[in-house]
Amino acid sequence: MENKIKIVAIIGAGFLGKQIASQTAFYDYTVRIYDVRADILEKLVKKLKRKKKKKRALGEITYHNDLSEAVADADLIIEAVPEKLELKKQIFSQIDKAAPPHAIIATNSSSIPVSRIEDAVERKDKLLNMHFYHQAIPMVDLMKGTKTNDETFEIGKKWIESIEFTPIVVKKESFGFVFNRLWHRLRLEALKMWAEGIADIEMMDAAWKIFTHMDVGPFELMDTIGLDTVYNVHMSYYQETGDPKEKPPQALKDMIDKGFLGMKTNKGFYEY
Repeated sequence: MENKIKIVAIIGAGFLGKQIASQTAFYDYTVRIYDVRADILEKLVKKLKRKKKKKRALGEITYHNDLSEAVADADLIIEAVPEKLELKKQIFSQIDKAAPPHAIIATNSSSIPVSRIEDAVERKDKLLNMHFYHQAIPMVDLMKGTKTNDETFEIGKKWIESIEFTPIVVKKESFGFVFNRLWHRLRLEALKMWAEGIADIEMMDAAWKIFTHMDVGPFELMDTIGLDTVYNVHMSYYQETGDPKEKPPQALKDMIDKGFLGMKTNKGFYEY
């Protein structure tokens, strides 16, 4: 199948949005980046210009604080806003009205199936879950909505492969997809042991790295992701199941309220 995607719009220039934009531009796609925060866009402009000088990012990159402008000529739009269902619905509705009829809209949500968002748009056959991880983890969860057609799915799969990532195909709708369901259980147990004072974070990270031969432990990875994102994901699971055991510990919320969000604020479980 011919690659039908030439222009990719990224909605939200947060941690993952920036990484998706960088990876996409590296493979010579035209990238449009939208964010309401001018300071975030300004920092991103400088960073990606440095990469472009080093020929690490080759595609054209433009920056927008008007969503309609950002998606006006896009073939693929990837929403990467915070993990809040109503916000995602609002963004999808705006995209649907402004994007070309052929454009595919994907959510980078780490847990919410796109079927929960599809009532906000008309183009229900052109929706996907495309969940990216840290750029050092080259895989993407790929899942259909209830009305997504096979052509949309195959176009999305081919595009993921074209940026040298592996599509992890989810065969039936799954809240949290594949790897995140595994990672969710580990992360929640780690947070509970920390909150209950069972072990220090350094000891738990060390145990994980020794056992798995990985370079990072669960708390280091949570700091990289962002503790606000981690909290929102766990609250999504709690709201989905209604099970109190799924609720993240209050100690995590207390850290967030103090502004300790991980690497992006130079302090989370560790200091940076």
